[in-house]
Amino acid sequence: MKRPEILAPAGDFTCLQAALDAGADAVYFGLGTFNMRARSGVNFRLEDLPEIARRCGNVKRYLALNAIMFENEADEVERTLLAAKPYVNAFIVSDWGVIGLCRKHGVEFHISTQMSTSNSAAVRFLAEQGASRVVLARECTLAEVKQIHSAVQPSTSNLQPIELECFVHGAQCVAESGRCFMSHDVYGKSACRGECKQPCRRRFLVKAVDLYEDDEGKPVHESDTAFLVEPHTVLSAKDLCSLGFVDKLMDAGIASFKIEGRARNANYVKTTVECYRRAVDAVLAGEYTPALVAELTEKVKTVFHRELAEGLYFGRPGAHQFTDSEDSLATTVKRHVGIVIDYFLKAGIAQVKIQDHPIRPGDALQIHGPTTGVLELTLGCLRRDEETPEVGEKGTWVTFKAPRCRVGDKVFFVEERTFGS
Repeated sequence: MKRPEILAPAGDFTCLQAALDAGADAVYFGLGTFNMRARSGVNFRLEDLPEIARRCGNVKRYLALNAIMFENEADEVERTLLAAKPYVNAFIVSDWGVIGLCRKHGVEFHISTQMSTSNSAAVRFLAEQGASRVVLARECTLAEVKQIHSAVQPSTSNLQPIELECFVHGAQCVAESGRCFMSHDVYGKSACRGECKQPCRRRFLVKAVDLYEDDEGKPVHESDTAFLVEPHTVLSAKDLCSLGFVDKLMDAGIASFKIEGRARNANYVKTTVECYRRAVDAVLAGEYTPALVAELTEKVKTVFHRELAEGLYFGRPGAHQFTDSEDSLATTVKRHVGIVIDYFLKAGIAQVKIQDHPIRPGDALQIHGPTTGVLELTLGCLRRDEETPEVGEKGTWVTFKAPRCRVGDKVFFVEERTFGS
């Protein structure tokens, strides 16, 4: 059984560093345009590419260029591709025009899930066009993934080797492989251009309109009468969590385990990557147990998630695939404390300006930063010059022991979250 690549999302440098520290084998990211998170504000710039490559070292880097390309945009896409070529290992694409540009310039490309590739014939055809990897449609069951993998191996075909990538964790879309027109119709913001405003995650009302006529044949309805649909998230799919069947995913021949979440925060990236890293390592070591699965599942529940499910790996869509909650069900919540204003390297001491939430010895803290990534610590003694205050109050500063962090890093208080109270 081969070790699959753990592929992490990176929306900014803090998320990138968190992914690297957590053990990711590869990262994927966007540059603000022509990708499926174009509107989210979590994208890098062209000038960031040298630093991304430097930090990643041997960790592979995949640039998402998987939005549809309109007629007058080919020159801009081509310029982006050429500028990024020296710094990335492959491009994630879904538009045939962009595929043509990748072929023209001899760059490696992966087929995005947006292309809805769901059978071995399509995979073979894409391999013939030069694709080195295909991200299968999320509609594929685990049995189908395994069949596709068997059918496209060099031993059973005349193909060059081609890898299969599948999503293993994160948000899922009600539309087929994410190709949806609802946001475009309602808001004029196209999901296929990375601008989705997620109307599917909203509450819905049902209202009767013009169903009856009066004696004169005129329509009659009560415009102020409507019914809230329950459960109200009728189009909002549950999040995918595959921790319970990582061994089966590996047995199916999946080369890359993709974690969704370029718009989610660094703590989510760190936690999910760590959990899937541990699960894969445990399978290979013969230590993958129900107890470990339970432990890791509880761990991923501490960060942003909707209700968790197994996606479509074990069957076609049904009512059980939709969440009853529109909000995050994370079992922990972060409260902003303040920022690091100095760090004394020899002493290992951070000086923090308390801007919002107060802190006390024994508190669970996280420190986030573009170079730091995500640091977790239990707060020890507080000091302010010669004082040892019991509380770091808003508007004051304190120092405390902390792993290496940097000026400007954000400090958060982490607390257990209770539901239904």
